[in-house]
Amino acid sequence: MNDTHPGRKAIRTFLASALPMALSLCLGVPSAMAADWPAQAITLVMGFPAGSGVDVVARAIQEPLSKQLGQPVIIDYKTGAAGNIASEFVSRARPDGYTLEFGTAATHGSNAALYKSLSFDVESDFVPVATIIDVSNVLTINPAVVKAKTIREFVDLVKANPGKYNYASTGNGAGTHMAFAEFNSRLGLDMVHVPYKGGPEAIASVLKGETCCIMNQVQTVLSHYKAGKVSLLGITTAKRVGAVPEVPTIAESGVPGTAGFDSSIWFGVFAPKGTPAAVVERLNTALQAVLSVPEMKAHFESAGNTVRIESPAQFKATVSADRQKWANVVKAARISID
Repeated sequence: MNDTHPGRKAIRTFLASALPMALSLCLGVPSAMAADWPAQAITLVMGFPAGSGVDVVARAIQEPLSKQLGQPVIIDYKTGAAGNIASEFVSRARPDGYTLEFGTAATHGSNAALYKSLSFDVESDFVPVATIIDVSNVLTINPAVVKAKTIREFVDLVKANPGKYNYASTGNGAGTHMAFAEFNSRLGLDMVHVPYKGGPEAIASVLKGETCCIMNQVQTVLSHYKAGKVSLLGITTAKRVGAVPEVPTIAESGVPGTAGFDSSIWFGVFAPKGTPAAVVERLNTALQAVLSVPEMKAHFESAGNTVRIESPAQFKATVSADRQKWANVVKAARISID
């Protein structure tokens, strides 16, 4: 066949000029989209109930973030399965920066070890955008159910009554569950786990005496503590928190097995895999601006939390490290959800 035919030469010439142009246009779409972003409301998907500790933090940044971005930020509740329903939804969302997830060290850390049949990968199917806060949990007891005033007294009482005491959590695999599971595993305690559908129900169970205790966020138990309805025995983080400086850390108790105990968790924002880097950076910058306001820092600190500012790359490393940490805890505590 004669490849020098004028018609064929014309086709080759057209393709040679048109294909590079088409490729450049395609490759330019994300950049153009990022330049125009945001042009509409942004949905922040929440995997935990309204009024929960996670929701309270998301609500605190909702309006300031809207002002930073110049578009409404809408919280969409898709609760259940320790946040996995929300994670699955976001993992399948269009990666355009308009659908984000308000995630936690549970949704993007321990859940990977707890749930063996997830339809998504907590690392590869998401882009970590920005950390928001580090959350301090505290061992909270109903003093009418547990006659203990210190961590040592609590441990001695539980060891003397294996299987007698029930502890509450905000759901299987939630941070409140994992913190207590790590505590029990390290100290060899035999307690019964009672999961609830969220923070309000779990706290109510402790107040009513249905369960003896919970390791919940300082911010969610603070009002009950001030009202004298619960006692706080030990902070789960490495340092005491300003909201309740009189409460020692668990590590300070001196009880064998508590040395170095640090079961803190973080909250952060994630985007679906494939979200343009420029959009991720814009979101990270906006969130850092929100968190850097002194009043915002003071607001979180008054509730026992600490603002945590990281770049997307730093947050990615945090997610990877925490995934491994909680995998080790799950294995040691022999926890299984499915």
